[in-house]
Amino acid sequence: MSHNIYMGVKELHREYLEYLEIERGRSLKTVENYDRYLKKFFEFAKISSTSGIDDDLVRRYRLFLNRGGLKKRTQNYHLIALRNFLKYLAWRGIESLSSDRILLAKAPERDLDLITIEELERLLKAPDLEDGLPSGSPSSLKRLRDRAILELLFSTGLRVSELTSLDQDSVDLSKDEFSVRGKGEKVRVVFLSLSAKKAIKEYLDKRQDMAEAMFVNYGINSNEPSRLTPRSVERILKYYAIKAGISKKVTPHVLRHMFATDLLINGADLRSVQALLGHSSISTTQVYTHVTDKSLREIHKAFHGKRRK
Repeated sequence: MSHNIYMGVKELHREYLEYLEIERGRSLKTVENYDRYLKKFFEFAKISSTSGIDDDLVRRYRLFLNRGGLKKRTQNYHLIALRNFLKYLAWRGIESLSSDRILLAKAPERDLDLITIEELERLLKAPDLEDGLPSGSPSSLKRLRDRAILELLFSTGLRVSELTSLDQDSVDLSKDEFSVRGKGEKVRVVFLSLSAKKAIKEYLDKRQDMAEAMFVNYGINSNEPSRLTPRSVERILKYYAIKAGISKKVTPHVLRHMFATDLLINGADLRSVQALLGHSSISTTQVYTHVTDKSLREIHKAFHGKRRK
């Protein structure tokens, strides 16, 4: 057994966060979340050594989380952070509870926020309804930008943070694909539909500013437009959803869901969709199978057993 067993809990906590950031390449946001979840555990546990983590402590912690009014899914985030910390301790040869002793709470199936295909069509066409705008005016440029954003989100399934970090030279319009750096610095290839390519080309052809960002804010008095933020993109989608008469909440993530379900319903396999979405685990992608299961039910109802009387 290494001398590490004598290291304090605080020190191991800090070293684990550094390991996540440096060795595992996790985003700062993820590291912050792990920090918060583990702090909560250690505040509850009041232990000085990791050898004090045992079944009884974990059982009491689960009760504490459950009685704290947290949703099952949120309770699981806390437990996953603890489980991964225990895996790290085992990897370093430090005495503690085995990570497989941490069982997760049974969370309800996740409901996907989806809109119908008709609603999607209306949403994608909504910027074209901004009629009567003189060509070349900031408003007309804004409309072209917004149409390019909507088409690109649906064509690629990009996360909103990936979309806003694109530069003009990130996308080569002579090709149908480009690389994007996603969560955990993972690079993946995404593909452009004809309509997305056309919308981006029309937007970039009209641009006259020198900003390197692909999508920029057209403020009233800014000389050099600034890069759009994820929050701004969310507002843009909300605006067009209302314009398209969609009562459900429409976010960039809803278009990512629509991208994935569209592929699966049309016959794509789960592994391919996992790669296109940039999910590190297939279990994250499996949430979409419930949607396709529903569509299969409709297909079964429509086509099965028709000749039987």
